[in-house]
Amino acid sequence: MSVALVGAGPGDPGLLTVRAAELLREADCVIHDYLVSRAVLALIPASAVRHDVGKRGHSSSLSQAAINALLLECARRYARVVRLKGGDPFVFGRGGEEAQALAEAGIPFEIVPGITSGIAVPAYAGIPITHRASSASVAFIAGHLQEGPGVDWAAFARVETLVLYMGMQHLDEHCAALIAHGRDPETPAATIQWGTLPAQRTVVGTLRTLPARVRAAGLGPPAITVIGEVVRYRERIRWFDHRPLFGRRVLVTRASEQAGRLAAALAARGAEVISAPLQRFVYHAAAALAALPGHEWLAFASANAVEALWRALEDAGRDARALAPARLAAIGPGTAEALRRRGLRPELVAAQSDAAGLAEALGAGEGRRVLLPQAAEAAPELAERLRAAGWQVTAIAAYHAEPLPLDAEALGVPDAITVASAASVERLRAALGAQRWAGWRAQGVRLVAIGPRTAEACARCGWPAAAVAATPSAEALAEAVRAALAERDERERLPHPPAV
Repeated sequence: MSVALVGAGPGDPGLLTVRAAELLREADCVIHDYLVSRAVLALIPASAVRHDVGKRGHSSSLSQAAINALLLECARRYARVVRLKGGDPFVFGRGGEEAQALAEAGIPFEIVPGITSGIAVPAYAGIPITHRASSASVAFIAGHLQEGPGVDWAAFARVETLVLYMGMQHLDEHCAALIAHGRDPETPAATIQWGTLPAQRTVVGTLRTLPARVRAAGLGPPAITVIGEVVRYRERIRWFDHRPLFGRRVLVTRASEQAGRLAAALAARGAEVISAPLQRFVYHAAAALAALPGHEWLAFASANAVEALWRALEDAGRDARALAPARLAAIGPGTAEALRRRGLRPELVAAQSDAAGLAEALGAGEGRRVLLPQAAEAAPELAERLRAAGWQVTAIAAYHAEPLPLDAEALGVPDAITVASAASVERLRAALGAQRWAGWRAQGVRLVAIGPRTAEACARCGWPAAAVAATPSAEALAEAVRAALAERDERERLPHPPAV
């Protein structure tokens, strides 16, 4: 048996430590707090047992004694147990109490520190908690502390930078106590809610004005408050909420297998990515693999076709050598990249990423044979163009798409929706229903298409695309989203970053 007390960091999954990610992927059982982000929880194997032990501040949750008992019980039952705690286990995380319980029970454990929110959240708000010109000392304060004989507010008032964890219900008392014990009421102060996440919101004021401003803005937990001259640096070095898509919600409709790169490109621009796949792919390329001998060319019209054939190779216990001596052609840079990730370099990549472009790139066939693994529902245009050019074409269904249900009510209203195929447009319209389809368009939601054919499908469905990606790639599609929302903001004179 082994137990790891692991810090999950402040929320952004990119701030998870390498050791923490490694332990999560190997866990048999995970006991986690409420504020651990969904992106971090997604690393837990599906086979692992999960226990959500709450820790929702003043809401109902397990007592610490009950958590300790559960931890000991799981440690005796499972080989690899992870106790996953927001931030760092030992910074207001009660990890010391849990480690003590394990030690007294004779259970081996390790501690994996995490990035505490008191450091990370101000940094994401553009506030350095120390600065050579402004602050050489910092104090971290548990926000549930209240005025009383056990709290030396006079000592806290003398520290240059104060970082208050939690305690939004007591913000008025904390600020009043510091002022009463000599801190200048005009000391800059800021409260940051949901720090390091796309929903991050920041309110800046002074020790005197901050509580009222926080109430007016509707900020609540989880939040960090920073008090000190360092808050003044925010306007000069803020970065997280200055990214072009910060505060924007973008609905990604691509299948899970394809959505990763687009989601990363959108997140890098600051967007909150909402994954709502409208389909999943089922691969069955054994027939294509069996038909390969005798074909001089193997033409891939999508990255999914590459994935399908590669899976067929693995299922058959074979590798890339089975494709020789066929030459490889790709419909565009995305498909070419899918081949390169598997160590294959296509001899030919179409300059225009559509059926016409690939057919033109292959040129006259003069009786040569080409194998075309494709979607079961693929349009016949590519095969017809190649046959017209003299090719002997073997078109084989290597995969098909199965529709997935969409809980439109739970999604909320996004700022933009990305669509990556004509079929996706049709599925989206059907999933949303006529009323919501028309309603979202009327509310200014932008539909962004990956290419001209997809944009044509948008127009046919009565919702013209606001922007079309310059190339069929994740980066280009994310940039098209940025352009579409920038145009909307300018037209409607919306502020960016969005006002708190």
